[in-house]
Amino acid sequence: MERNVAIQEIRQQANQIAAVVTAMHRLVPKLDDAPTQSELLRALFQLTIQVEVVKKHLLKLEKRDDSTLL
Repeated sequence: MERNVAIQEIRQQANQIAAVVTAMHRLVPKLDDAPTQSELLRALFQLTIQVEVVKKHLLKLEKRDDSTLL
């Protein structure tokens, strides 16, 4: 698999994860249990951060100039 194809596929998967996390976030208030809501919101926030880290590294890799390796 070519690097660019892999980057695009990983980015698509990361975007899907982000969409699912967002959908879960909307459901948390319906639990009507403050301690559980707090922990779930904290966990969902951490998931969001990690997905953004993945996307950031993909962007860096995509923009990296590999010509110096020649």
